[in-house]
Amino acid sequence: MKLLNTDGGNTKIAKSMKSKLGTDLIRIASLSMMPNIHLCPSQEIAGCKEACLVSAGRGRFDNVAQGRQRKTDWFMGDRDGFIVQLRKEMTSFVKTCERQSVKPVFRLNTISDIQWEKLIDIGDEFSSAFLYDYTKLAKRLGNTPDNYKLMFSFSNASKYRNQLRVAMACHADTPIAVVFDCEIPETFLGRPVIFGDDSDIVNVQSGRVVIALKAKGQAKQDTTGFVVRDPELVARGYGIDLIAVA
Repeated sequence: MKLLNTDGGNTKIAKSMKSKLGTDLIRIASLSMMPNIHLCPSQEIAGCKEACLVSAGRGRFDNVAQGRQRKTDWFMGDRDGFIVQLRKEMTSFVKTCERQSVKPVFRLNTISDIQWEKLIDIGDEFSSAFLYDYTKLAKRLGNTPDNYKLMFSFSNASKYRNQLRVAMACHADTPIAVVFDCEIPETFLGRPVIFGDDSDIVNVQSGRVVIALKAKGQAKQDTTGFVVRDPELVARGYGIDLIAVA
C-alpha cells in the first residue's frame, strides 16, 4: 500500500505548493489517515470529531474514506511495518525533489494529530526536508525538531480551553488556526487575523497571528465551540487573562 500522496490531490496541498520556503520552490507529500481517538487524541475534548475535515473535499467519497481507513488499520495493527514503509517513501520523495531542484516538504497529519517527532528521526534522517502540521496538543509545541513546524488549532469547547491557554502563554509565536462560520474579523484573541485557506506554507511561517479558516463540510453544522460564529462573544468569554498572554 502506498502511503504518501505526492501529486497534490488535496486541494489545500495543491494551493500550498504554489508558495515558497524562503527562495526555494517546493513540492509537498501528504499523508491522510482516518482519524480516531488514538491518531487524534484531542478530537473529543476539542469538539472537532464530527466537524473534522474528514467530511470535506475528496473525503466525502467512499473510495477515499476506505483508503484512509486502510492506512489507519495498518498503523494500528503493525506500527513498525507502517513506519518502515513511510520512511522508505519519504526517502524516495526527498531524492526525487533533489533531482527536481525543489525543497521536499511533508504534511504527515492531514487530518490526524500523530506525534511523528517521537516515531521518526525528522531532525537527522530527514534534515533536508521541511515538515508542517496543525495540532491540538499543546505539549507538542516547542518539542519538535527545527525543520518541523506546527500551528495550533483553536476550539472554544470547555474541556479544551486549558490547552489553548497553555499554547498562548508558553508559545506566543505559534500561529493559531481558527475555523470561522461568519464574517472574518480583523483581530481575534488579541492577534491580527490572516486568511488561511490559500497556503499552509504561508500560514506556518506567519508567527503570532490567527489563521482564519472557513468552515467546510460538517463543520458548518458544528455546535461544540470548535467553529466560531460570534468572535466578539468568544473572545470576551476568556476575559483579560487570555488577552494578557496573547
